[in-house]
Amino acid sequence: MRKTLLAAAIAIPFSLPMTAHAQTAPAAAPASPHTLTANLGLFSSYRFRGIDQTFGKPALQGGIDYSHASGFYLGNWNSNVNAGAGYPSGNLEMDFYGGWKGAWGDWGLDAGAIYYYYPGTNASITQGTALANAKTTSVHTGNVDNTEIYIGGSWKFVSLKYFHSVNDYFSVPHTSGSGYLDLSANYDLGDGWGVNGHIGHLRFKNYSNGRSNGDYTDWKLGVTKDISGWVIGAAYVGTNAKGSCTPNGAGLTQPYCFGNDAPGATSTKNAGRDTLILSVSRTF
Repeated sequence: MRKTLLAAAIAIPFSLPMTAHAQTAPAAAPASPHTLTANLGLFSSYRFRGIDQTFGKPALQGGIDYSHASGFYLGNWNSNVNAGAGYPSGNLEMDFYGGWKGAWGDWGLDAGAIYYYYPGTNASITQGTALANAKTTSVHTGNVDNTEIYIGGSWKFVSLKYFHSVNDYFSVPHTSGSGYLDLSANYDLGDGWGVNGHIGHLRFKNYSNGRSNGDYTDWKLGVTKDISGWVIGAAYVGTNAKGSCTPNGAGLTQPYCFGNDAPGATSTKNAGRDTLILSVSRTF
């Protein structure tokens, strides 16, 4: 086609301006500053900061994210949970978050806030703490929730982010100011393969169930494979969280011993035990 047009232009030179005008492509529409994506995933178990949220059962998770070219973003993410993980009468986690991200070459910055909400929960959480040499006991009743602010930085495939609870950490009295530090890495191996790693530490301020405090460290090592947009993953997750379900002399178990919420069930599990998690997910 291009050779035919060139021959015609040589034979009839006065037609060149018309031919050139006819071949001019229309101006491209400006790119939209708005981006909207959705995600969906099925996981063999849901671990939040290394702690079992589904009593070892599968989790269906998904959310939606909006971002603007200026760096601002908003999003929602959801997952099923087990009431025995600290959410009495609840079976759903809903996270709402927003913030700003910026990048300068290999460096990045991310700052924002996140609200964790568990609709339908009806908790009665008792927590005592020593304040000014006196024992103070408080009780939280009603919905379980948590609000955190966060700030993080990244360099190439490595990121470091700190989360700070601005109210009682998941509604446990006297625990406002608890913090979680997350060091993560995600490396692209090419051909759809990737590896990822993580280590985090929770400082559960003022928390003790009378036997142990709630501080712990968790870690993860995983591999992923992208197959036509579907991401298959496998990850080994572990913690040193105190989750022994053997009662002491006072009949107390450790903080991360969780019970099954099934009717009539009496089984318990160490919620911080090591495990292998398999997953399949996609972003649309």
